[in-house]
Amino acid sequence: MRVVAVMNYKGGVGKTTLTANLGAVAASRGLRVLLIDLDPQTNLTFSFYSIDEWHHQLKDTGRTIKRWYEDELPGRETSLADLVVTPGRVNTVLGDTGGCVDLISSHLGLIDIDLELAARLGGATTLEGSKRKFLDLHGCLRRALANGQFAGYDLVLIDCAPNFGLVTKTAIVASEQVLVPAKADYLSTLGLEYLVGNLTTLVEQFNDYVHHKGGDQGHRPIAPGLLGVVFTMVQIYSQQVVLAQHTYIEEVRLNSQVPVLDSKIRNSPRHFGDAGESGVPAMLRAAGRDEVVREFDQLADEVLGALGLKPGEHR
Repeated sequence: MRVVAVMNYKGGVGKTTLTANLGAVAASRGLRVLLIDLDPQTNLTFSFYSIDEWHHQLKDTGRTIKRWYEDELPGRETSLADLVVTPGRVNTVLGDTGGCVDLISSHLGLIDIDLELAARLGGATTLEGSKRKFLDLHGCLRRALANGQFAGYDLVLIDCAPNFGLVTKTAIVASEQVLVPAKADYLSTLGLEYLVGNLTTLVEQFNDYVHHKGGDQGHRPIAPGLLGVVFTMVQIYSQQVVLAQHTYIEEVRLNSQVPVLDSKIRNSPRHFGDAGESGVPAMLRAAGRDEVVREFDQLADEVLGALGLKPGEHR
């Protein structure tokens, strides 16, 4: 099982669209995919369920990630596996490919969980107790995904909120790789180095605490790699990226610590403007010769290849 966090500090970069469609393409190749929605905007969930379905089937029955984090707070126990749902429409389209898309839903109230988790970090009376709390809270999602009930998945994609709060940090600790969608503009690329710096700081702090305290608690060091930046919402003219965006892409490629993927996803309101209404990601609805389909196929080739994933091979 490979676990990838999808994140960027900047919203509006096509992060959720990329997560839903990359997961769907991977499933269409026979992989078993779990999507985890950690963004309080809940847009990944709404890519597969209508708002009415979410209210009645997920929110009202307590089958959202918010419930799981709430139960982490007072030490109660809710199994993460009990929150997994199988969206019907997308899996009907997948048919007999051998793949599937499962989901753990977000909740609009997840925005409050960061504050509650941060409050729980305080209150320790000793330095050792503080380190233990840090490891336990930051490592909670990692521990949950290590449960054997998740062993059948090939790929887990975690759609993170556009911040570096505690919920996002639990996703990074749980992940082997981080994928960064970005628009090719000043604001979207401005925070990339800052993001890399925060990732490095989190990894160093977590591993330092593991070294001094974590071994006796079952914690292990983490080493999430930076899979790279994938530029989204790219403007294409005469089969080329427009000059202004090409300049930003090359600047990041040449001057940043962040690797840049070869794949790019063009801006296409025709494909993504009604995202979520059908409950089926656009790449499973579009014609096979479509240029955007080819771009997502190339992205899937690049990402799955980097992860060492091939159809039918469970990891």
